Amino acid sequence: MNKSFPGVVAMGLFGAVCICPLESWADSNSRVPVLRVGAAAVELEADDSMIMAGGIHAGRVSGQEGKLRCVAVVLEQAPTTLAIVACDVLMMSRERLDPVVAEIEKTTGIPAAHVLINCTHTHHAPSTCRVHDYGPDEVFTRRVQEGIVRAVKDAHARLAESHFFFHLGEERTVGQNSRQLLDDGMIYWIGPRTNFVRATGPFDPELPVLAFKDTSNRLQALIFNHSTHTIGPRTPGKRSPAFYGLAAQELEEQFGGIVSFLQGASGSTHNLELSGDECAKRIKAAVTDAFNKAQPRPGSPLAAVKRAVKFRVRHFDEAAEEAAVMRYCGKYAPAHAEAIASVFRKMRAELKSQQGQERETWVQAMRIGDVALVGIPGELFTQLGLDIKNRSPFRHTYIAALANDWIGYLPNLEGHKLGGYQVWTGFHSYAEPGTGERLADMAVELLKELARR
Repeated sequence: MNKSFPGVVAMGLFGAVCICPLESWADSNSRVPVLRVGAAAVELEADDSMIMAGGIHAGRVSGQEGKLRCVAVVLEQAPTTLAIVACDVLMMSRERLDPVVAEIEKTTGIPAAHVLINCTHTHHAPSTCRVHDYGPDEVFTRRVQEGIVRAVKDAHARLAESHFFFHLGEERTVGQNSRQLLDDGMIYWIGPRTNFVRATGPFDPELPVLAFKDTSNRLQALIFNHSTHTIGPRTPGKRSPAFYGLAAQELEEQFGGIVSFLQGASGSTHNLELSGDECAKRIKAAVTDAFNKAQPRPGSPLAAVKRAVKFRVRHFDEAAEEAAVMRYCGKYAPAHAEAIASVFRKMRAELKSQQGQERETWVQAMRIGDVALVGIPGELFTQLGLDIKNRSPFRHTYIAALANDWIGYLPNLEGHKLGGYQVWTGFHSYAEPGTGERLADMAVELLKELARR
């Protein structure tokens, strides 16, 4: 056990990658370092005694389908190394992740600014955060921390020459904008779906696939990204990585190599119509199609930047907040209205003394040749994700939300005006209005900085 970070497994290495232009593949005299890639997955042990995250109240389940994992892909083009990690948990705060990143830097030499840790946002794993009426399961949370470090170190140990392939696919049926305007003026959260008027925002169907193959054309690692809430196991009442994670694990059996999913800007998008099984099938089909169409791309240059950003806890009107929760729940979840409202009252009671407090979080940007990834520390509304993409200097720009920290839902200003669960004040939503736009502005600034390098 590592003394500098108790509980961290000191074995294995996170996959490191070196990236080179495609023209250097056949040029043995090229001075450009070749791209090297390593990937690894670490399974997370969980049991039925653990508190489950994803609901308003603490949950329990019996049994598990699929694996809960930490998946790491490391890219290296000397002297630059990037580490991209995905964890099958709801979310994690920087208080839990900053020490993990420091340990990775210490043991592998990968700079902290070059490590991106994304939570897949499965709602079917033990809790690793404090939200609503429950906190983290400390045993499982420690296992996740250890798993991240081990996955990175294992992947780093498997570095091998690699070629980068890319294709932008799409999946338009798994998910939709779920913040539907109802005919009474409220915004849909739970309950009947019989009085939808219209969607209040967009849905992003883009499904990019980044694939890395060795010199024998064998898949080393594949990363895909999509923007729908990760809710939906195949079998209700079980721990599960949900449909994205199940699809990733089954694609590994199909392709070989390691497959990783990065959650996109999905704060305002959910699957409202399909079963978890059908979602997994459709995601597998879309990834397979994109993978089959992927073409070689230059993986050079590699670069990353991570910057601290200040924000504040919002000020709120207690009476207005109580009225908003009771109005919706009293109509659309009357049997549970008081139980739900009491959870929100307790959260607001704790947040009351914190109003106006300044906090700090992370925004990050990475580039792999002409493909860029943006790390955002919360459940970013899809409109803001699209705004970042549209303003980016990179044609191919994709959002990894719930990355490196979690500061709750990040609505756009219009979303705050419309109201709804995602903007009711609580541990799940406490940043002041405008925070989402400021983080988006910072992301664009970092992307421009990377483009100038």
